[in-house]
Amino acid sequence: MNEGNYLGKGISFPPRIGPDGRIAWSAGAQNIRESIRIILLTESWERLKLPKFGGGLSRFLFKPNTAATHRQIQERIVRALERWEPRIMVESVRVVRDPADEQSAIITINYTLVATGESDQLNMTFNLAN
Repeated sequence: MNEGNYLGKGISFPPRIGPDGRIAWSAGAQNIRESIRIILLTESWERLKLPKFGGGLSRFLFKPNTAATHRQIQERIVRALERWEPRIMVESVRVVRDPADEQSAIITINYTLVATGESDQLNMTFNLAN
């Protein structure tokens, strides 16, 4: 069975043109990873028809890259994903200082796909001095 049928599918993120010259689509676990990124990188009031959508991480720009800030980012991510991505169950979110860049934090999200029970992980870097 096509995993897009039970995990979902949509336009790829970032949007791009596929090898056939049409808009590329993503499906299944890849679509969920892309959805998580969209949620976290979208700010409240950014979508006119859905003003409360998004993770709102920009509020942490120019905040100190400390354990206290990391905890606040972690809590915001958990709340946003619980609200906006019903296809996953968040198991843990870890936010730590990037050893290669003192102005960035590394975010690690461990989650379970509700439809299959499979575990997955997403890593992303968040620059607090953007």
